[in-house]
Amino acid sequence: MTQPPPIPPEYPEPTGGPLHPGAAQVPPAHPPVPGPRQPHIPPQAPPYPRSPQYPTAASQPPRYPTGPLPPHHPGVGPAPQYPSAPQPQPPYPHAAAPPPPYPQAAAVPPPGSPLHPHHIDTAHRGRVHVSSRQRHTDATAFGNLLLHLPNFLCSLVVVTLVSLIFGDLGLLVILAWLASGALVFHRPAESALARHLLRLRYPTPQERATLEPVWREVTARAGVEGRAYELWVEDSDSLNAVAAAGHIVGVTSFALNRLPNGELAAVMAHELGHHVGGHAWSGLLGYWYALPGRIAWRLLRAVTGFLFHVSRAFSCIGVAFFGLCVGGIALATISTLYGLPLLLLGMPYALAAVGRRSELRADQHAAALGFAPMLAAVLEKLHRQEQAQLAAAGQGGGARMKETAASRLLSSHPDYHTRLHHLQEYLQPAR
Repeated sequence: MTQPPPIPPEYPEPTGGPLHPGAAQVPPAHPPVPGPRQPHIPPQAPPYPRSPQYPTAASQPPRYPTGPLPPHHPGVGPAPQYPSAPQPQPPYPHAAAPPPPYPQAAAVPPPGSPLHPHHIDTAHRGRVHVSSRQRHTDATAFGNLLLHLPNFLCSLVVVTLVSLIFGDLGLLVILAWLASGALVFHRPAESALARHLLRLRYPTPQERATLEPVWREVTARAGVEGRAYELWVEDSDSLNAVAAAGHIVGVTSFALNRLPNGELAAVMAHELGHHVGGHAWSGLLGYWYALPGRIAWRLLRAVTGFLFHVSRAFSCIGVAFFGLCVGGIALATISTLYGLPLLLLGMPYALAAVGRRSELRADQHAAALGFAPMLAAVLEKLHRQEQAQLAAAGQGGGARMKETAASRLLSSHPDYHTRLHHLQEYLQPAR
C-alpha cells in the first residue's frame, strides 16, 4: 500500500529581516508624521444662474498664487492652494486700433509717384554702350522718298517757270533751290522750323529736370547718343509728340505733366524710332521739295474759284464756258506730261499708307526697348481722348461725327485697335 507524500511545512511570513543573505536590506516603513491641522472650509452655496452675456466667476480662468507657499511635508497630501489677489487683465485684443487698409485697396498712385505701376528707375547706371550704327533708312523711309518724287518733279517745273523771270540768273535759282534741302538739317534752321512751324519752345529748368533723366534712360536702352538730339515742348492739352528734322524731339505739356515717367519714356522712344529709322528726315525732305508745287496748287485753286464765281454772273453760259476752258487746259497738261498729273491724285492715299506703316515701325522700336506695357497704356489714353473729342463735336454739331472710309485712308496714323494688335507679341509673357 502506497504512502501519501509528506506535506511541506508552512514557512513563516517574511519579516523585516533579510530573506536571503544576498538580498538588499529594505528599511522598515515609518509611521506617517502628523502634519499641521487643516482649517475647516465650509461648503459654498451654488452660484445663481445668470444670463449668458454676463460672465460668471466659474467662466474666469483659474488664478495662481503669487506669494510664497507654506511648507509641505511628504505624505501629507497636496499643499493647499490659497486665493491670490486679482490682477489687472490685459486689454481685449479686438479693442486694439484697426489695422491700416490693405495696400491693393488703395487708389492708383499719382503719375509722379514711384509706386505707380508704370514708373521706371532713371538712376544713372554708369557707362552707356553706344552702338556704332546710330541710324539707318528702312523700307518706309525709302518708300516715302519715292512717293514724293512726282511732287518733286512738279515743284521743279514750278521753280523752272519762276526762274524764267530772272533771265540769266535762272539757273542759279534752280541750283539754290536744289541745295536748300541740306540747309533744312542745319541746327539754326531746325530751331526756326521747330519754333515757327511746329510751335515748339525750349523747356523750362523744371521741365528739363523731368525730361532729361527719361531721355537718358531711353537712349541708353537704344544705344544712341542722347546729346545728339534736342528736346522741345509744345504748350498743348492733348497727348502728342513729334520727331522733326534730324535732331528734334518734342512732347506736349500734357504728356510731360500728366504721364508717369514710364509712359513718357514710351512716347519718347516712339519718336526716337522715327529718327533711327529715317522717317523724320525723309518726311521733312519730301515735304520741303514738294512745297513749291503745293503753293502753286493753292494759287491755282484760288484763281479757279475766283473765275468760277465770276462766270456765275453770266448765267449758265458763262459756267459752261469756264468748264470747257478748265477741262481743255487739264487735258492738254495730262497729255503733255504723259499722265503724270494723274499720279498726284493718288499720292495722298499712298503717302498716308506709308505714314501708317512708319508709325507701326516706331511702335515696334519702343516695344523692343521694353516699353510695350507703357505704350499700350498711352494708346488707351489716346483712344479715350479721341472718343471724347468726337462726342463733344457730335453734341456741338447736333449729330455725331462718323469716320468715313476716305478719312481712314487719308489718316497718317493707324487706328487704336491696329496698333494694339501689333503690340501683342511684346505684351505676352516670355515662355
